[in-house]
Amino acid sequence: MNDKTLSDLGWSEQFARQLTAADAVFSPARVAEIHRDRLVVVTPEGSFNLHPREASGAYAVGDWVLTDGTSAVRRLTPVSDLSRRAAGPGVAAQRIAANIDTIGIVTSCNDDFSVPRLERYLALVSSAGCLPLVILTKADKTEDARPFLRQAEKLSPLVTALALNAKDPEDAARLTPWCSRAQTLALIGSSGVGKTTLRNALTGESAQTREIREDDARGRHTTTFRALRPTRAGGWLIDTPGMRELQLTDAAEGIGAVFDDLEELAADCRFSDCGHDSEPGCAIKAAVASGAVAPDRVARWQKLLREDRHNSETLAQSRARGRSFSRVIKEAKAEGRRKRDVER
Repeated sequence: MNDKTLSDLGWSEQFARQLTAADAVFSPARVAEIHRDRLVVVTPEGSFNLHPREASGAYAVGDWVLTDGTSAVRRLTPVSDLSRRAAGPGVAAQRIAANIDTIGIVTSCNDDFSVPRLERYLALVSSAGCLPLVILTKADKTEDARPFLRQAEKLSPLVTALALNAKDPEDAARLTPWCSRAQTLALIGSSGVGKTTLRNALTGESAQTREIREDDARGRHTTTFRALRPTRAGGWLIDTPGMRELQLTDAAEGIGAVFDDLEELAADCRFSDCGHDSEPGCAIKAAVASGAVAPDRVARWQKLLREDRHNSETLAQSRARGRSFSRVIKEAKAEGRRKRDVER
């Protein structure tokens, strides 16, 4: 690692502009792993552990932090930030990875391929401020991967789609342009679709992989935590565990980017708050009636919007309650100090 520069690690002018005169005594480091009590970071001098000054959930793999050599003194604002609503009954947002250039959505040419799931992933990627790359694995297991490619490319004009055999190193090397010359590529997708196999091919590692079940084309997690790893091509790769739940939060812009055709149609509705159900003058209903738009696509769009609106409102309410509770605690402490001063 000692032959690399900050630029090789992904440092750019966007981060340099965040530095102040007081930061001159600190050094930049990029987060490679996050553990409960420590951060593993990479620098031009090598990798080492840092004590976090925030809760571990505040950090994401790929973050840039300033360090005094012992602690992560300050976390810099990321230029791209991949997050979702955390799995489970809670309402917290979960950061997944940061400062990514391209996110590879990995699926396969079998029963794992799902247009609704791809649309959900694409909305997440667009909200993160990253370029989407759909990677179709197991192309060697199907007679013709072109129908899968066409379906993926139709989802958004931003999508680049590739079909490959992840187990063939030469085929996997087609991803090199997205993880070379300090570029950061993150891989997301279900378990068993070949993310770890691609990681091994791109980084030269030998992380363990597992075969998927033949009955439902699903697999078990082989990647158990997110990590930033150098690639053979001079860039960086972030591999992520398979996601069982992918709830969207604050993703309205991403949804709009994936369904931009429907967003444009909705702008022509007679009423600005049209629900595209029974209102007169609805451009969406007219397009469905004429066959220009598929009704199931409209239904998926509306479902994602409802989910995002609900989760975003719930998260905002939770944050407001947290701020309110914090004020109560501060006021109680201040009142306690005043009483003690009076008693003295």
